[in-house]
Amino acid sequence: MNVAVPILMYHAIAHRPAPATHGLSVAPEAFAAQMELLGERGFTPVTTAGLGRAWRHGETLPPRPVLITFDDGYEGVHRHALPVLDKLGFASTLFVSTGWLRGAQEESAPPDTMLDWNQVRELAAAGAEIGGHSHTHPQLDQLDDTRLRFETLRCREVIAEELGAAPVSFAYPFGYSSRRVRQMVRAAGFAQSLAVGNALARRRQGPYALERVTVRRSTAADEFVRLVEGRGVARNFARDRALTKGYAVVRRTRRAIRMLRA
Repeated sequence: MNVAVPILMYHAIAHRPAPATHGLSVAPEAFAAQMELLGERGFTPVTTAGLGRAWRHGETLPPRPVLITFDDGYEGVHRHALPVLDKLGFASTLFVSTGWLRGAQEESAPPDTMLDWNQVRELAAAGAEIGGHSHTHPQLDQLDDTRLRFETLRCREVIAEELGAAPVSFAYPFGYSSRRVRQMVRAAGFAQSLAVGNALARRRQGPYALERVTVRRSTAADEFVRLVEGRGVARNFARDRALTKGYAVVRRTRRAIRMLRA
């Protein structure tokens, strides 16, 4: 059970993404090539729920497990990623910000074209796990308890209403969390949650702080292979990790100041 699992974090899959999503987007042809590489190297995609269940109950994972995850709910996941995943028979997890999706629950302006609920249902019918990603995609660790509770519970309620089943997995918007956020996500009914971290996931991280590896538009094929093989991950994301740690201190300070002023 000490196996390290690569959890790949994708966002928009698009030829011409909006400027706000460009850096974290992946071109459709690059995504298809990456999925082919996973198959060629014998990786077995599993859902976030499947990984959480295996690590919680000591179940055996399939050979070379990998998670393919998408954040936010961009329309290109249905248009470009779904045909590739369906062709290869790959499981995946889509984490949706319910207030960003097109439909009656839309509440805020998303950065790019988003899925509608019919498309989400088609993804779920094709085998994708649908998880929560908050309602309006805020920085959860900066919210007061009332708003934090709303963001986690409302997200879960909307998914349950639209799909007929409550989600069990969650991913923190921007990757930001804290002990308070993790406790609230657990209280909302989620069994596991993903951060970012840019490291391979391990059971010892705990079910509410599993780390992922970012796949960007600039991720070349050879770099992608190194990431999923677990070679040079720390070195590849050294700058990102340093910036994240520094910003975490700033964020904690900002929240403490706001609470003193409240």
